[in-house]
Amino acid sequence: MHLMRVGDPGAERPVVVEAGVAYDLQPITPDIDGDFLAGDGIAEVRRALGEGTLPQVDVTDLRRGAPITRPHAVWCIGMNYAAHAAESGAQPPEVPVLFFKTPNTVVGPDDDVLVPRGSTKTDWEVELAVVIGKRARYLESPAQAREHIAGYTISNDVSEREFQLEASGGQWSKGKCCETFNPLGPALVPADEVDAGNLRLRSWVNGEPRQDSTTADLIFSVDFLVWHLSQVAVLEPGDVINTGTPQGVALSGRFPYLRAGDVVEVSIDGLGAQRQTLRQA
Repeated sequence: MHLMRVGDPGAERPVVVEAGVAYDLQPITPDIDGDFLAGDGIAEVRRALGEGTLPQVDVTDLRRGAPITRPHAVWCIGMNYAAHAAESGAQPPEVPVLFFKTPNTVVGPDDDVLVPRGSTKTDWEVELAVVIGKRARYLESPAQAREHIAGYTISNDVSEREFQLEASGGQWSKGKCCETFNPLGPALVPADEVDAGNLRLRSWVNGEPRQDSTTADLIFSVDFLVWHLSQVAVLEPGDVINTGTPQGVALSGRFPYLRAGDVVEVSIDGLGAQRQTLRQA
């Protein structure tokens, strides 16, 4: 079951795709947001699919938007794959590295990505994204975190490395918050349908392979991250957690940085794929 939002920016409507057929979710909810997730919306969608009460819709020619509305927060974990930490010139962290992206960086999975003015080091990062479904505050253990995860989707944590590392003043978010820097989607897949610890992540630039790894190489697991963040902050329904990227980015020095006209593709098995064209801001 894939929950999606389709249509023009700002006018997306919710649908669910099951066995290749799309169904309108507007009889259940006006949108896929924190209220829908917190209100057991996914279970309601499953009941409606089982009862056959949702109308079919044709989404073939419609734009795919981010699978949730603008989140309350986009939490990001840095250097969460050992090989990526090494290619970044850093030791694997002993505790999760946290930074933020502004919610307005979130765009659809196929929307253009804008190269910022003055940028020479725009980079790609395929990541597993966690979507929170239930308020998480001071969870007792990582195992308890599973009750608070609505599902998973794909994030491209686009970064400007000069802004992030050389002109940052010590904080990463300056290189993470440029407009369009968080393509998300195409679908929100319910947590109980995903083995988050065994997913293959890949990326390509202009058709050439870049990243190819699995979430089995995560330093900090999804459950641990949700538990850990709940000790220092309150996670709200609809929040997104970008869980880190594997090796194979331009920061490694092995590949050129992105420029206008380049095409980036990212995929995670079972969750779908994205495709963005780079354009000058």
